[in-house]
Amino acid sequence: MLSPPLYLDFSRKQGEWVANRFGGRENLEAIDFIRRFNSVVHELYPNALTIAEESTAWPSVTRPVEEGGLGFDYKWNMGWMHDTLQYFANDPVYRAYHHGTLTFSLLYAFSERASSSPFPMMKSSISSGACWTKCPVLTSGREVRQSATALHMWSHPGRKLLFMGGEFGQWQEWSEARALDWFLLDEDPQHAQLKDMVQELNRLLATERPLYEDDYSWDGFQWLDLHDYERSILAYIRKSPSTGESIQTVLNFTPVVRHGYRLGVPEPGIYEELFTSDDEKYGGSGIVNTPRPSMDIPAHGQPHSIEMMLPPLGAVYLKKQNDT
Repeated sequence: MLSPPLYLDFSRKQGEWVANRFGGRENLEAIDFIRRFNSVVHELYPNALTIAEESTAWPSVTRPVEEGGLGFDYKWNMGWMHDTLQYFANDPVYRAYHHGTLTFSLLYAFSERASSSPFPMMKSSISSGACWTKCPVLTSGREVRQSATALHMWSHPGRKLLFMGGEFGQWQEWSEARALDWFLLDEDPQHAQLKDMVQELNRLLATERPLYEDDYSWDGFQWLDLHDYERSILAYIRKSPSTGESIQTVLNFTPVVRHGYRLGVPEPGIYEELFTSDDEKYGGSGIVNTPRPSMDIPAHGQPHSIEMMLPPLGAVYLKKQNDT
């Protein structure tokens, strides 16, 4: 659905619009319409979801109408998508100088109920070009699959969103005028491997409480290391407030294998990989970690740590085994 613009000066030059009765540029009638729309939709269809594509700093897009908001369930996280694409447009040699582009999203992640904007894994509809034309090292489907580019989305706070066809790496930009290019699954195993990887990530997202329970507060997220810019690595924890479970996520944004990487963990125990993008079944090189026992060596502000390998351009999710 297309709604009226929130601003009276939207796509208008000076002198082409008239201020509202308070002298501002806010479109008061449009705001009333959007609030009324969301109120009626949620009253008549309680299970319906409304999602806003709003790229300005308009406040309270996802706050309930009765609390002064616009009443949407979610808002596309356009800033996260553009920042991430901008980061991956840089050659890995220079990514150390742009590390803050990746961490910036957590400064505002909990101000709205955001959904990740549709992220291109092999196709960028924003740039109308293949992903690897923006990402220097992504010169094949295998590297796209291994890349932490897209994998960052599944563990990042916020609901997830993909363009249709992105789950198997469709080359063409999606269009309602034609069917998806399902034939690619038979023509090139890389596309089938990407589909299998996305399927597994979605399974984890649906079954692992730390990945979905709390997307909108610091109770569900904790940085382990956001300052490792020299190696272009991010490490953080997703947490389930109700069960105390946690999943440690490590993302390596360079095509370099990191041996002997020490990751801080909050509890002693055996930590096993829930997922690694470098698994051979996804077209990776097979760099995997066997279950890792914790050591009483502090790291990343945690009392314990494990030693592991990080795959190139990859993501690893780890979870402590049950004590039983």
